[in-house]
Amino acid sequence: MNPLRWSFRALMLLGACVCLALVGFAFYTQLAWGLEPCALCVRQRMAYLALAGVFVVAGLWAPTNAGGRKALGLLTACVAFAGAGVAGYQIWLKFFPPQMPVCKFQFMDLEPSLWQRFSTPTVECGASDWAFLGLSMPVWSLVWFLLLAAVALFAGLRTRR
Repeated sequence: MNPLRWSFRALMLLGACVCLALVGFAFYTQLAWGLEPCALCVRQRMAYLALAGVFVVAGLWAPTNAGGRKALGLLTACVAFAGAGVAGYQIWLKFFPPQMPVCKFQFMDLEPSLWQRFSTPTVECGASDWAFLGLSMPVWSLVWFLLLAAVALFAGLRTRR
């Protein structure tokens, strides 16, 4: 079965499944391997969850008109590009570390909460603790964001036969 011939709905729901699998892998590396995420890693997880949500909405709605498919494809790609921007910034920090850590910031002045736990990093954002095929986790995250944007654009902009 050729994935290039899959319907808009199937491609969008596949994108949602990939996003959720990537977030699941991120939690697995945190809980099983002990890799603590930095603030930018957590923001990438949130971007994957937002992207999965947009993929699900697009997949379940699956408009029949070309304009609706194009709009949803472009919206989904924009969310993916936002996540790619966060991953790209983390990669940039690795090669051009600032004099003072820029990742260490607080979201709100509240009592310690679950949100602060996930918005306050435990490691430097430019550090690389894990690599696969010579590429660090932020690089893989950037690759996946760009691939998911390509899937969304392909599904939304192609013409139906």
